[in-house]
Amino acid sequence: MRPSQRALAVQPFYAMEFGKNAQALEAEGHPVIKLNLGEPDFGAPPAVLSALQKIADGRPLPYTGATGLLELRQAIAGFYRSEHDVVVDPRRIIVTAGASAALLLVSAALVDPGDRVLISDPSYPCNRQFAESFGAEVVLVPTTAETRFQLDLAAVQANWAEGTRGIMIATPSNPTGTSIEAAELKAICDFARERDAWRIVDEIYLNLGRRDAEGRAPASVLATDPDAFVINSFSKYFGMTGWRLGWCVVPEQFVPVMERLAQNYYICPSTPAQYAALECFTPQSLAVAEDRRQEFERRRSVVVEGLEAAGLPVPVVPDGAFYAYFDVSGTGLSAWDFCERALAEKHVALTPGKDFGRIGADRYVRLSYSASVAELKEGLTRLAEFTAALKA
Repeated sequence: MRPSQRALAVQPFYAMEFGKNAQALEAEGHPVIKLNLGEPDFGAPPAVLSALQKIADGRPLPYTGATGLLELRQAIAGFYRSEHDVVVDPRRIIVTAGASAALLLVSAALVDPGDRVLISDPSYPCNRQFAESFGAEVVLVPTTAETRFQLDLAAVQANWAEGTRGIMIATPSNPTGTSIEAAELKAICDFARERDAWRIVDEIYLNLGRRDAEGRAPASVLATDPDAFVINSFSKYFGMTGWRLGWCVVPEQFVPVMERLAQNYYICPSTPAQYAALECFTPQSLAVAEDRRQEFERRRSVVVEGLEAAGLPVPVVPDGAFYAYFDVSGTGLSAWDFCERALAEKHVALTPGKDFGRIGADRYVRLSYSASVAELKEGLTRLAEFTAALKA
């Protein structure tokens, strides 16, 4: 027997690989500072945990509809209205088994073999893996610090060609934590829409973005492009990584398509997770989530200052998510060697740029500041010692 060519083509997710190495060191008794994975250390809001305990009383927990509980879809629609001033019909919201399942469904619904798809470089690796699994020709569009490691209209226009069927954007982005300015995002989406191309916009980290002077959350792409395919998740803003619950917003005509795909791919999202997630949208839980967002802002300052002090500059300060993308070229090491040695010698787990694309893969490293301030400070101290030893 042999695996499929599709399976052989999938590259490792190096953040997870470094995680395995970190676990091996821990098993040997070494205290490892894990800054390689984007997993908030807070966990779910207390009301969500209480709700899960209440429904775990032996009652039947049957399948829900493939598109998720109506009550949860209505609650998500209310979240768009209150947080982003966008009206979304709950029927257009598909609750999924994590944001990864949302990307799976959307990719299956849109991509045909040979379709040309534009994705920024660097970007979250699984996005392009999903598209390629359905036969897409993924074009990684180079970005720079000058464009905040994000696509802009000029780059999209320069890389557009016959056969381009869609574009995948993440704002804020993993690995850089940077966002696309709202007017630029609108211009990109308008350009693609005029050419009858679809737009997938990953907004998983949107509500972790900086508030404006009036305290308002960043705008959703749905405010200017209501037919965009939007991906979101309970994992980041609500801290529910292991619950595997997400959602997507799709144009109305795609709702039956998504329902059929979900029925066949995984039947429905987790029933207990859905019922518990209803508690995310109460004033109490939203206040908890907002406090945690502000804590991430404090952690960002600690990380950016600490990296700069260690001679590891952050060329673009993140404005969302909880990642810093820093430059190791001044150390004389490649990003891969830097991460391997930092883990082996200082027991700090990071993720090399190779995970996220080709441009700058040997130069940049991602640090996740989803860990506690105490762990971040210890990790930064170890990195400063490491870079000092390299210079010596």
